[in-house]
Amino acid sequence: MTIEHRRGVVALALIASFMVFVDGTIVNLTLAQLATHLHASRPELEWAINAYTLSFAAVMLGAGAITDTLGAKRAFSTGLTIFTASSAVCAVAGSMLVLNLARLVQGAGAALLLPSALVLATATAADERARHRMVGWWAAAGGVGMAAGPLLGGALVALADWRAVFAVNVVIGIPALVWSLRSIPVLPRGVRRLDIAGMGTATVLIGGLVFALIEAPARGWHSPAVLTAAALAIAGLIGFVVAERAGNAPLLPVGVYADRHFVSAAAQGALFNFTFYGLLFAMSLMLQQGRGLDALTSGLLFLPLTGLISVGTLTAAPLAQRVGRRAVLAIGQTMLAVTLLAVAWASTSPALWPLVLALVPAGFSSGLLVPTMTSQSMAAVEPALHGAASAAFNTSRQIGAAIGVAAFGPLLGTAHALGGGFILCVLVAAAATAVALVLTAVTRPAPAAKVLTA
Repeated sequence: MTIEHRRGVVALALIASFMVFVDGTIVNLTLAQLATHLHASRPELEWAINAYTLSFAAVMLGAGAITDTLGAKRAFSTGLTIFTASSAVCAVAGSMLVLNLARLVQGAGAALLLPSALVLATATAADERARHRMVGWWAAAGGVGMAAGPLLGGALVALADWRAVFAVNVVIGIPALVWSLRSIPVLPRGVRRLDIAGMGTATVLIGGLVFALIEAPARGWHSPAVLTAAALAIAGLIGFVVAERAGNAPLLPVGVYADRHFVSAAAQGALFNFTFYGLLFAMSLMLQQGRGLDALTSGLLFLPLTGLISVGTLTAAPLAQRVGRRAVLAIGQTMLAVTLLAVAWASTSPALWPLVLALVPAGFSSGLLVPTMTSQSMAAVEPALHGAASAAFNTSRQIGAAIGVAAFGPLLGTAHALGGGFILCVLVAAAATAVALVLTAVTRPAPAAKVLTA
């Protein structure tokens, strides 16, 4: 592979990571316009976020095996094609049903893009040190995308309208697809088998759970649709357990979920995403519908929260080396819980500067938590299980995000009472963070041998 080809592959991997994560946060700034232009109800707005998260979580669980089966180049180009085409459908959607169905497909494309992009990036590395550097760049590109999402979304909505948020994926995706077909070399395929039963039952479990949580407040918990979804979620859980125990190549080996240290880390990841993505959803509607701010101003107000995540992320590893990962988790979770109480108080002020100041430590503490929780989940299992553990950990985080948006939607209340509803949402987020802190406190450090192999 020539130097030009290597640079091209790395650039594509970074672009893909940026696109996947920016789409997880950018759509929050379109919600107010979607409510007006497409007459979207609150559950439909929740689906605009969660349709992407749901399919992303379901496919991500088996994305590594899919990448091995298809080959990194084919998985990347397939994921990019799906992501770009579904973005185009979102941009021209005339109803929330079409938009949300396209978002569902978009999430599946994103889940294919992410692991294949990482495989391509690391394949260009000449040695182990370069490989670690590529992983860092890839993760940083995703972090920049997540942080830039609200501001970029606010700017696009202000300059054009909500359709531009999806159209920009097409503008970037088509040249990137052509570039990938020309420049990415064919890499050797892995030998992993696809766990179709595991992927199918996991999709039913996640889909049924999220549908019930989103639709129950509007339809009622006793409605046939919600009861059916809940029954499917239970059936999916039972089917997943049976499939994983019986399968020869399970998505979630016993060694992963049987380890209490990993389960604790995964639960903390889910609670963090519950808090973070639920807060993004509630804050977007509170600022635009509740306070009547335009999209660009709202996007700028997200910067203290999302922008400080990068600073916290860079601080996390050096701090963990000095005081340990468990201490960093306790510090970050304590800071975030206390800060969320300050956010709730600041939101009652007619001025915006108290809210801005309160969001700064919230962003920094969030940046401390994400890489530390990830490292903690990897340290809990043997190196041979790192791939499965990574997929399971990220899936648990996505499920937490979907539940957060589903829960905060009805808690937020009507457009006439968003101030009080937002305070309630933030208090629930603080309580979830406190639960994560308790998990940190009661979970003893992993055995030394296991930590050293991570």
